[in-house]
Amino acid sequence: MKKYLFIVISMMVTFLLLTGCGKEKYTAVPVNEATDKCAICNMQVKDEGFAVQLTSKEGKNYKFDDIGCMNEWIGKNGIDKVEAQFVRDYNTKDWIDYQKAQYVYDASFKTPMAYGIYSFKDKQSAQKFMDEQKKGKLMTAAELKNHTWERAKGKMMDMNGHHDNNAHTESGDKMKMGNDNKGTDNKGTHGQ
Repeated sequence: MKKYLFIVISMMVTFLLLTGCGKEKYTAVPVNEATDKCAICNMQVKDEGFAVQLTSKEGKNYKFDDIGCMNEWIGKNGIDKVEAQFVRDYNTKDWIDYQKAQYVYDASFKTPMAYGIYSFKDKQSAQKFMDEQKKGKLMTAAELKNHTWERAKGKMMDMNGHHDNNAHTESGDKMKMGNDNKGTDNKGTHGQ
């Protein structure tokens, strides 16, 4: 009887250890346009195809109005602080893993902070968009690491998705508006 009990307890402990050792998975959290501000430029994050977000290793969620702002956050804080990154498919607005997405860049594309990068769920969708626009450069997440991340002056969108000529300062840089760089807790979004 003792031997049987020992085997059962050993199996239960082994099962608990194995299931507890898996890497925690994160999912994207919904955008709340009334309260969400970009962690870099402090502009409103719209619930649209340009919204992006990341989850830090501490479980904090940071939202951005443009993929370039997320890149700037990583540049300031380090990629080693990032646990997960999410972008929106430009067509469907579905959240997709940053590493799995395909990207189309052109300096003439209008985005919230004028970085000119659109994200797509797959290569076919990205290629179709480039064919329709008759311009653009197809890129992967790995290729974005070597991207110049320059912003095109005059290609920034206003809060309603319209061209905004007043969105840049004289030097062409984005305005900083007292950002405290605080993230929100990502609790309740684990276990995909």
